[in-house]
Parts: sequence; structure tokens; C-alpha cells
Amino acid sequence: MTPMTDRELRELVVAEGPAAAELRAEADRVRRETVGDDVYLRGIVEFSSHCRCDCEYCGLRISHRDLARFRMTPAQVVTACRDIARFGFGTVVLQSGEDPWWTTRRVADLVTAIKEETPLAVTLSLGERDTSDYRRWREAGADRYLLKHETANRELYERLHPGASYDRRLACQDALFDLGYQVGSGCIVGLPGQTPDVLVEDLRLIESRGYHMCGLGPLIPHPATPLGAVPVGSVETSLNMMALVRLLVPDIMLPATTALETAEPGARVRALQGGANILMPNLTPRRFASFYDIYPGKKAPQLTLAQEVERTLAIARAAGRPVGSGPGHSRRTSSGT
Repeated sequence: MTPMTDRELRELVVAEGPAAAELRAEADRVRRETVGDDVYLRGIVEFSSHCRCDCEYCGLRISHRDLARFRMTPAQVVTACRDIARFGFGTVVLQSGEDPWWTTRRVADLVTAIKEETPLAVTLSLGERDTSDYRRWREAGADRYLLKHETANRELYERLHPGASYDRRLACQDALFDLGYQVGSGCIVGLPGQTPDVLVEDLRLIESRGYHMCGLGPLIPHPATPLGAVPVGSVETSLNMMALVRLLVPDIMLPATTALETAEPGARVRALQGGANILMPNLTPRRFASFYDIYPGKKAPQLTLAQEVERTLAIARAAGRPVGSGPGHSRRTSSGT
């Protein structure tokens, strides 16, 4: 494939009609040739809504004083993982706010227990921590870590993440790479102040960093945040961005995100038809799921776990794609194909 210029990327980010259809068809072709037809399943367990951060779009922000917080116990998390394994999934994604209660040792012990009691690959998504924490969790058996860069524009990142540092974000990712994690990143489409040129910055960062996975989706601001009145991000632009990521990094693992489906029912099928190869249903125990109020409109808590799994399988079928077995590791790791 001929390298694309920034100008070409900028035009494709906002492509519509036949140009967008052609872009997504080409991404689907590259996906098929590079990583095959299988769709891999990752079951998400959102196990704590406590967070020390104050991100301006997120319902878990520490300034959201009216939020009913919850924190699952380690035993409850392990039980949830056993359920995910029984449903035939190969991976669990353990996601939480940046919750100091979950100390280095508690997370390490949790990962060890999951590895001892299930065959699951473990992806952690716990935010920014010290390198020593990441090392301990890797030694305990964690396979992957998801830490989205959110936006590649430094000024925009630091404006939307009070007290945070863009450089620290990337430094944390560097540490994860050095420790041998499969590293996931991603960005949010529709942030206020984000232009097509900023989205090209995201694409170039993703292209250059060697991420194993990338999650993209539209902004869905929580109404109890400073960005509560900002419009939901564009699904069409998100799908274009996903297609361009597939073209720029052909072997990347690319999920059809829940945010897409929340913004537009049926969008995950379209994502699978435009370059994606991962589905990540919310399999948090239903007594807790509705309290993980990161953005409004999430549908999963209304369904039982079995219904959510069936809905996920139906999405793959609607896209004409088989479901893969096993953990679905990145092809760039020695641990999988």
C-alpha cells in the first residue's frame, strides 16, 4: 500500500458517501488478508467505579459527588471471570476507575487467582500506575494492558484531563511495552476543539507507536460533567478512523466498541464490516453493571449475561463473521497468533 499523506488522511477522516464506503471496503479487505475473518471476544468486567481522576467527559470523575459508587470484592471478580470462561470467551478485560483501594498486591493476587482458576487471557485497564505496579502485574500473569491516549493533541489532552500530563500518559505506555505487555491505546472522536488535523495526529501516533490494539469510538459525554452539553461524537467519523487505523497498521486488533453501538444501534455490525475484528461485551455482574456510569445509554445491564452473550454472537453473525476460539492474541507477540 502506498503511504498516505497527511492531506489524504485529513480528507478520508471526513469522507462521506461513496468515498467512505470505498475506504471501509478497503479496510475490510486488508483485515481479511492480514488477520483473517475470525472475530475474537473479550468479556469486560467493570469492577470499581471509584476514581481519583477528574476527566471532563467521564461520569466516574471524582467531582461527580452524586454517583453511587461500588467496588467488587476480589472473590466476586474471580467468580465473574469463571462465568466468562464458561461462556467460551478467551479473554477477560478488567476495567475500573483509578481506584487506590486496588493496591499493587491486591491486583497481583487477583490476576494470579484468575490465571489459576480459568484459562483466560487477562487484559487490565486500570489507568496510570507506577512502572513497579505494571511489572508486578505482568509477573503475576497479566497479558495485556489498555491505556488509551484519548487524543494525540497535548493541549487538548491536558485541558480535558485536569492535573494530568500527556507525557506521563505516553511514558506509562512505554513502560508497558518494555515489560512485554500487549499494549492497547485509542482515541475519542468528537472532543470539543478536535479538528480533522487533530484526528490525523491521532492516526500518526497510532501508526508510529506499535500498539497491539486500538479502541476508537465517539464521545458520549455524561450529563453530570463539564462536557455534558457537547454533542455525541460522529459515528461516521469514528468508522472512518477505524478503517484508516486498519490501513495504517494492518495487523492491529481493532474492536467494534460499545460506544459505537450506544451512539447508533447497529454500528458494531458496520464496524466489523469496515475493518474491526474484536467484540467486547459488558459481562459485569448485573447487580453492579448499572452503577458503572461512565456515560449514559449503555444497554448491557438491561440484559442477563446469557442474553448479552447471545446479542454479541448475533452481531458477529449479522456481519457474516465466524467467532474465533482462544485468547486472540496479537500476531506480533510470541504468545499467540
